[in-house]
Amino acid sequence: MGRNANPTTSKVKPGKASLRAKPRRGRTPPPSSPPRLAGKGKVGGRPKSKAASKPRPWTNAEIEEAFRRLRAANPEPRGELQYINPFTLLIAVVLSAQATDAGVNKATPALFALADTPEKMVALGEDKVRDLIRTIGLFRTKAKNVIALSKTLVAEHGSMVPAVREALEALPGVGRKTANVVLNVAFGAETIAVDTHIFRVGNRTGLAPGKNPLEVETELEKRVPPAYRLHAHHWLILHGRYICKAQRPLCEKCPINDLCRWPEKPTFMGKA
Repeated sequence: MGRNANPTTSKVKPGKASLRAKPRRGRTPPPSSPPRLAGKGKVGGRPKSKAASKPRPWTNAEIEEAFRRLRAANPEPRGELQYINPFTLLIAVVLSAQATDAGVNKATPALFALADTPEKMVALGEDKVRDLIRTIGLFRTKAKNVIALSKTLVAEHGSMVPAVREALEALPGVGRKTANVVLNVAFGAETIAVDTHIFRVGNRTGLAPGKNPLEVETELEKRVPPAYRLHAHHWLILHGRYICKAQRPLCEKCPINDLCRWPEKPTFMGKA
């Protein structure tokens, strides 16, 4: 045999062919580039259609039916904050920011027994107000706002609670939600005060989706039938507080569950 006759020991000059390793028998060579995976918002590597990701909007007939059922279950809904007059209502709503109505109701009877008018509240003073509402969250800031808004009512509004949104929102500690509650409850305006409960119900059910409370409010104002607007925010708040809860919604007890667009609803109704 001649030199280098054994193929297993023969030398091959390096070249392009030698840089590519031959796949072992029985194995599939790796692809030259990894396959594209379906990313977020894609199905099978292709973008989702908007129709597949966005629930069908409620029809006018469905909205009418939903509020008809809510009214049938509670014909005269009322807020749960305790108050004596428009002034004490205003104070109670201001105190309820980032606090529960139940917590506010524990503190306000003693406060309102001493001060049920702006003049009496100013005379009571910030220190005393702070002591009386100490059990409520953010009590220091709220005590300061209560005295400040009481002084403003005395000086600029003849000690009366104004029935105008702009004037209400100009008071210390009063925002759009507070103004809407006072306008609705004290003056019978068809306003909708979007709190955390209504915001959740509007988005979860698909009734009035929005990225912020104002968007949800605007949607509800456009969509709620006129016959239900006066009490609409009370029905929705109570529905969110006791039925459409944040952590464990009671879908099995919901009077409008067949209209709701929430995709997770079957899980909470015991249907896998």
